[in-house]
Parts: sequence; structure tokens; C-alpha cells
Amino acid sequence: MAKFIFVTGGVTSSLGKGIIAASLAKLLQSRGLKVTIQKFDPYLNVDPGTLNPYEHGECFVTDDGAETDLDLGHYERFLNLPTSQANNVTTGRIYQTVINREREGEYLGKTVQVVPHITDEIKRRMLLLGESDNYDIVITELGGTVGDIESLPFVEAVRQLQWELPEEDCMVVHLTLIPYLKAAKELKTKPTQHSVRMLSQEGVHPDVIVCRTEHPLSDEIRRKVALFCNVKPNAVIEALDASTIYEVPLKMLQEGLDVIVLKQLQINGYAAPELTKWRGFLDKLNYPKSRVKIGLIGKYIELQDAYKSILESFIHAGAMNQCKVQIVNVHSEFLTNENIADKLRDLDGLLVAPGFGNRGVEGKIIAVKYARENKMPFFGICLGMQMAVIEFARNVLGWQNAHSTEMDAITPYPVIALMEEQKKVKKKGGTMRLGAYPCEIAPNTLAHKIYESELISERHRHRWEFNNNYLNDFEHAGLLASGRNPDSKLVEIVELKGHPYFIGVQYHPELKSTVENPHPLFVNFVKAAGEFAELKIKIKISQGETIPS
Repeated sequence: MAKFIFVTGGVTSSLGKGIIAASLAKLLQSRGLKVTIQKFDPYLNVDPGTLNPYEHGECFVTDDGAETDLDLGHYERFLNLPTSQANNVTTGRIYQTVINREREGEYLGKTVQVVPHITDEIKRRMLLLGESDNYDIVITELGGTVGDIESLPFVEAVRQLQWELPEEDCMVVHLTLIPYLKAAKELKTKPTQHSVRMLSQEGVHPDVIVCRTEHPLSDEIRRKVALFCNVKPNAVIEALDASTIYEVPLKMLQEGLDVIVLKQLQINGYAAPELTKWRGFLDKLNYPKSRVKIGLIGKYIELQDAYKSILESFIHAGAMNQCKVQIVNVHSEFLTNENIADKLRDLDGLLVAPGFGNRGVEGKIIAVKYARENKMPFFGICLGMQMAVIEFARNVLGWQNAHSTEMDAITPYPVIALMEEQKKVKKKGGTMRLGAYPCEIAPNTLAHKIYESELISERHRHRWEFNNNYLNDFEHAGLLASGRNPDSKLVEIVELKGHPYFIGVQYHPELKSTVENPHPLFVNFVKAAGEFAELKIKIKISQGETIPS
């Protein structure tokens, strides 16, 4: 059986448990160990699929069609390995399983209780990934904060596992906060002490304490935390704020977090960390040779986590091009024909983001029209691709009332329509077209040039599709279906003839971009934006304008 590491959090949420877990996993992986990470979320939703992005950020989708927490995106981007449904478990899923078993009579008339029935199911799922030979170490991140009522069953399950498993097979890493009081000009350890004390009261004792802080920890502070939290001084790890999350593994390497873990778990004979590619990525990221401005057209821009994977994909693609990608958030709800030029003229590329519902769609359509007419590099994802289809239908084909039946059920030109198998669906959770599907790419197209392949696989999350009844009209007018599903013939990719870079995809390429394998669609989009920026400079110079250095 694999060895298990549990990552808990205290004091406040959003400290970065997912990044610490992913960073530790990356370091262990770099030493030749087989590592995976799983996330246990304390909310009662079965999965994040029905949550508003404002509630919980983006919904990350795995190859096997699971709608999961956005932290699984971090796991994949750091480890360059796919996750699955088994990597994300919620309280809702735990209770659903236990209640279904009770209804089936599996408990033989016993009173069903949080302990042992709920905690037993939590433990079963915690150990599940470690029961095969696929992994040496399983890292489990517990969502929420120690002290939350909803987190108690998970903490209790960890307590029981600490008691049941051999001491060298299980350990706890606790992430906490050491705030800096500006008025007193000093760091305060009391919140960390209380956090660890609260965890200890539940029977779980941390082996390592990772301290998020805005200022370096002195030896005195480390000794104080170690003394009052009952850990060794070298097990107090400093986690200073970093300029990018991708620096965190190297900071944890400097702190020796991976070595402490290996010693605690009694893992011997491990190799030195191999992080050459990671360091090369950071060098390109930190020392770009050019800069582009990309407009992100969306309706959830107030919360950056709503587009987390897209933003990270731009970081990967920017480093690949040795280019600094500056994202300019543009709220689609406030875009009009009157202000569109003022909002977008300084941009080098336009990405129209995915989403659901009617709010902000007209602004997205206006943005697509601007990119198409001004030869600006355009990239549409899911709903963004659908908006490109609607814009083309209205302004090129002349179908003024063309729309998606999602927004207009009685449109005379339903160029985007609900899939047949979706028309009978009543339950919203987990019923979309989810997970990885194949796509055949036509030769001599922009998509083929980007992918350098005729068959790809990408992840989906949607209900509405391009209406194939109108396909001939679109292709005759110049909007090509360059990628289609080989079985259903559903349109997966559209691109515009005669445009430098105009592509829309029905799937979500951002979900497969990693540090070591940036997604080619993002890489080529950033490259096209750079070429567009250079062209604009040449035009200004030819017109006698002075270009600032």
C-alpha cells in the first residue's frame, strides 16, 4: 500500500493548500516517486457542477467526465498527469453513498451515524487510490479550515487513520497563517498556535507546519512555533508570498519540505530532484522578450478563479513564446456597438470565454464582430465558439435573428441548438456532455497546422451544439468546420477563411494545458497576437507616429 500525506488548513481559507500540496507532490515526483493528489471538499453539493462560478470558481473537468474542484487543475498542471473522479470527493457524495446503502439494507437495521458510517466511507475513499501499485504516495488535501463544523468528519477520519496505519505510512502537513501587524511591526504566531491547538483537540497532531507569511520567519519565530505547536524546528516551513505559484515548489525545495517528508515516511534511496524543465519554464516566464495584451471577454471577471485554467494556460503559452501575456478583463455585459472600439483597439488578441445563460452574450457577439472585421487574432472557447457562429450568421449570412436556443427558444435560425439526447434531461447535475471525446481534424486547415495531427482528444462540458442543418451555408460563406467528432459528426472546431487567426472550439482546451505541455491552441494564439502587435507597430511607424520604447 502507498504512504499517505494529509494537508489541512487553519486560521483562514484561501491560504493555498492546493498549491502547497501540488508543490510537495512535484518535489516528490522529481525524485522518482509515483505521486497523486486528491481533494476532499466539505460542502454538501455532490460535485461543483451546479455551482455558480462566483461561489466556487471554475468547475474543472477530468477525462472521465467528473466535474471537480479547481484545485485538480493545479494538480494536473504541476504533475503533468491526468486526474479522475476518484481524485475529488465531497461531503455530498459521501452522504449520498451512505444513504443509498442504508436504503438498500446494507447496514442490517443498525442506526446510521457520522461515526462510524460516514467516517468509514471517508476513510475508504481516502485509501482507495493507494490500494494499487500505481502510486508510492497519495497526498490528500482537506478543503475548508480546521474548526469548521462541516470539516469535522474529515478530520475525525484522519485521526482514525493516524491510529490505524503504521506511523511511517501516514503524516499530516498543516498550513497556517502568521500575520504581520503593521502597527506593531512584528509577526504574530498566536493564530497559528490556536489553529494547531484546535486540530490537536480533534486528535490530529501535525508533523509539519507550513506558515504562510508576508515577511521572512526569524529563527526565534520558528523556535516559538515549534515549541508551542510541538514540532521540531526544522518542521516549521516558511511559505513566503511568491510572484507566481510556479515558484512555490522551488521555495519548498529550499525549505527542505520534501526531505522532511521522506524522512518521516522512512523512504530511503530516493534520487536527487530533477527540475531542469521546471527551472527552464521559470526562466522563460521571468525573463520575457516581448509583451502582448489579450482581452478576456467574460461575465465572471470579478472573480479570477472563474477563469483559472484559462489564465494559467496563458502563463504556459507565454513562457513557451518567451512573451509576457497581459490579460485585460473586459466585462461582456457592458460592451456596446458605441464603446467597442474604445474598449478593444489597444488589444493584440481576443479570447471570448465560456459560460452559460443569456447575460452578457450580446456583448460577446459584438466583440467577435470587432475581431473578425479588424483581423484581430480571435479565440473562442465553448460559448465563445458559439458566439462566433451566431455573429457570422447575423452579420455575414444576413440572418438577423439567428441565435442559440439556450437564449432564444423561438429563434427562426437556431444555429446553436440543444443536442437530441439533452432534450429529455431534467436533472442538471452531471448530465452535460462531459469528459474527453475524440475529434477529427481536416487537413490543410489552421487547426491541423496547430495540432499537427488528424485525430485529437479534448474535454467537453456543454449541452448546446452547432446545428449541422446549417453547416453548408456556413462553409460556403467561409466559416469552416475544421474539426468534427468522428462518431456523431458534431462540429468541434470552426475557423474563418481569409483571417490571420480566427478559431473557435466547442471543447475546453485550457483543461489540458500544463507547465511541461502548454496547449498548442494557446501557444499559437499568443504567437499570433505577437505578430499582430508587431504589425500594428509597423503601421504606426509608416504613418509617422512615435513608438514609445
